[in-house]
Amino acid sequence: MDIILVQTVVNGLMVGMIYVLMAIGFTMVFGIMRIVNFAHGEFYMAGAFLFAILYGSNGLPFSISVLLAIGATALLGLLMERIVFRKFRGNELNGMIASVGVALILQNSALLMWGSSARTVPPVVSGVLSVGGIVFPWSRLVVIIGAIVAVVSLNLLIGHTRIGRAMRAVAQDAEIAQVQGIRVDVIFPVAFVLGVSLAGFAGVLMAPVLSVSPFIGLAPTLKAFVIVVIGGLGSVPGAVAGGLLIGLIESFAGTFVSASLSEILQFLVVIAVVLLRPQGLLGRKEREA
Repeated sequence: MDIILVQTVVNGLMVGMIYVLMAIGFTMVFGIMRIVNFAHGEFYMAGAFLFAILYGSNGLPFSISVLLAIGATALLGLLMERIVFRKFRGNELNGMIASVGVALILQNSALLMWGSSARTVPPVVSGVLSVGGIVFPWSRLVVIIGAIVAVVSLNLLIGHTRIGRAMRAVAQDAEIAQVQGIRVDVIFPVAFVLGVSLAGFAGVLMAPVLSVSPFIGLAPTLKAFVIVVIGGLGSVPGAVAGGLLIGLIESFAGTFVSASLSEILQFLVVIAVVLLRPQGLLGRKEREA
């Protein structure tokens, strides 16, 4: 097989895994709380900034910086859930409007605390790995390995633990889950904190690859939204499929046509999915009243 084609597929899958990580947190919050969280990218930004300060500016060890950055993002998510999002569970329109307000608050808070200048973070590992002529930048491999570990861990949590089964039950029908003895008032904040922590972890992973500023949250939010529309709102497998599909579209468009065509192709895919399968590739149809 042509090595350029193989390299393009590999690049697409690597980029796609980053999108998967962002989209899973986004779709989890919607699937369980019925909130389209347009502040999701700001939690990504918070994770990236905290990691940049701890690891890049203060020189703390990598593992400690990662844990502290994710922990602080999780606490920020818990605070926002209690102050804002708890009031809008199940109210999709008002929840979406509130999330835009939270996004503006977090973005401007970062601007006040850390300024508008972009920061760079030194790579955890530099250089490239070459296998049969296919190049794997180590900085990207760290991101991919981290994303795979997070997705597998989440899958084990949801599929093989008591709280994971409770989260799936609440996502299917919160009222019936509550009748069966599941404490939905506990499951909601757990799901929200878990979702934004995944966004914060994505920010941590991407901080050494991209520059960090208060304005980096918008693009990942829009990308996550596109992915979950393609895969199906509330569907974790759909987020994985959608993320990898978008990564491949970007890679093929950038290699063989033009990077500027990538965005057009992505939205053409979104339009096609909405027209042909409104619930998304792997989403479930809403029950009719």
